[in-house]
Amino acid sequence: MKGRRRLKIKLLLVEDHHIVRRGLVFFLKTREEFEIVGEAENGEEALTFVRTERPDVVLMDLSMPKMDGIEATKRIKQYDETIKILILSSFSEQDYVLPALEAGADGYQLKEVQPEQLVASIIAVHEGNANFHPKVTPALLGRSAVKKEKENPFSMLTKREQEVLREIAKGRSNKEIAAELHITEQTVKTHVSNVLAKLEVDDRTQAALFAVKHGGNNKYE
Repeated sequence: MKGRRRLKIKLLLVEDHHIVRRGLVFFLKTREEFEIVGEAENGEEALTFVRTERPDVVLMDLSMPKMDGIEATKRIKQYDETIKILILSSFSEQDYVLPALEAGADGYQLKEVQPEQLVASIIAVHEGNANFHPKVTPALLGRSAVKKEKENPFSMLTKREQEVLREIAKGRSNKEIAAELHITEQTVKTHVSNVLAKLEVDDRTQAALFAVKHGGNNKYE
């Protein structure tokens, strides 16, 4: 009996530079995992495509005319929070990354990312896993290191739960976390459940965003 054919991930590409956008389309169309349902050159066009094509994942640039990626991300999430948004930008500075995450982005990659890693990132956010470029994560998690915080927001977590949260913030799966920490995948699942409950968040993406917002601890470097 033949297995059921896997549905393709419907992608909307939002990028104002024509050459960059066409390059993305050319590459992503070669991947059987994806179906390109639209191309937009600004946030306004993206909103129109979202309403008509209902993409699974939006690959979003930040700096664009008419409506930038931050505002577009916010409006798309207000329209349908189940649509995943992966930022693809040239900027790794906190002034760009944090507003994007606060607007509701599910991941943040840089345009220098390797093609195969971009594919993996799109799949990761589609599956509900936060995903960040390695150059973005340390800056995010260490951004508050210079601040003297009166309260440690991670104090309710055990040392092992903090380690698991750190790996979640890197966008790693349970299997990858288990390998990294040398524990079983079932143990990872238990720790993840405990982390979500203690932080009072609903899913891994929110847990990763919590870690990003309240980072600055040596544990998360």
